[in-house]
Order: sequence, then structure tokens, then C-alpha cells
Amino acid sequence: MAYLNIIEKMHCMYCSYAVGLLAYAREITARTEEYFCPIKHARKILSAHSRYERFLNYGEADNFHGKLEEIRTKLAKEAVQADKRQSGGSQNANDTTR
Repeated sequence: MAYLNIIEKMHCMYCSYAVGLLAYAREITARTEEYFCPIKHARKILSAHSRYERFLNYGEADNFHGKLEEIRTKLAKEAVQADKRQSGGSQNANDTTR
């Protein structure tokens, strides 16, 4: 990026930081919504996050609480697997021996 002057480089650094921060906040929000209220909106939304397709359809009341517990269990397993990867543990997603 030698073609950028110092001010343009600062703008680029700021933009990179801001985009990363917003992506992080969106992921936190998506996981929070998936845990507490994983129900799709009644109307189609413009830009759904990456976890939205896992949500229950609007009005899907049959065994809602059971399905909610299944979703929460999957989230907990994801968190355990992510912790294992970060700590250098098992790389196998199906490894439940730990």
C-alpha cells in the first residue's frame, strides 16, 4: 500500500478496525438472538445474519420449548469445540471423550 499517503493509510486502518468491530458485534448479537429467541421474523428481512437459517419459523409453536433446548444444546457444543480449538485440544468436531 505504498501508493497511499499517511492520511489515507490512517483512514484504511480505521476502516479495517471499524469493520472488524462491527462484524464482531453482529456475531455476538446473532448468537444472543439464537440463544434467547431463535424465531424467524414474520416478514422477510433484508440482511439476515449467518445463524438466521437455523431459527424456527415464525408461528412454529409445536414443541417450541423442546426445540429451543435443542438449539441451546447445539450452541453449547459449539462453544466447547471452539474452546478446544483455542486451547490446542482435539481438532475432531466429533470427539466427545474430553
